[in-house]
Amino acid sequence: MSTTRPYPPGDLGPEPGGAGASAAPAAAPVGQIRRLRLAGTRGAVARGRDFARQALHDWGWLPAASADRRAAAEDVLLVVSELVTNACLHAEGPEELRLRCTNKVLRLEVSDLGTGSPAPRSPHRPGRPGGHGMFIVQRLCLDWGVVRNADGTGKTVWAELAAPS
Repeated sequence: MSTTRPYPPGDLGPEPGGAGASAAPAAAPVGQIRRLRLAGTRGAVARGRDFARQALHDWGWLPAASADRRAAAEDVLLVVSELVTNACLHAEGPEELRLRCTNKVLRLEVSDLGTGSPAPRSPHRPGRPGGHGMFIVQRLCLDWGVVRNADGTGKTVWAELAAPS
């Protein structure tokens, strides 16, 4: 489904252009980045979901006009929950959540100060509790990866989902 490639956060490749290019929802300010500071806060997962939901409203993804758009928005909220939860459970808590909407994708980034690297549990065991977060991210996203901070403290876990058509 998905591959992991550690390219820098924000490197989304060239934007589609010219005639026939698909456009983002009319309300979406292309390339806008939204940031939510989460360091030291309680209820980080709920705050992250609420923040993402508001961005999706502002960018025209919600309220959804079709089942496909509704599913795309729900996928975004689930991936935000999984990435923030992983930072809470395995990396001493998230530092920041960033969202970036372009014509092609919505990029989600969660930075933390942890040393580990997330990976889908292998083998995946659907009947067992826990350990499903990165499997879900891998299944729902176009791509995801981990980028270590240049100073060696912490990392950014990013995931990209297709913008609804």
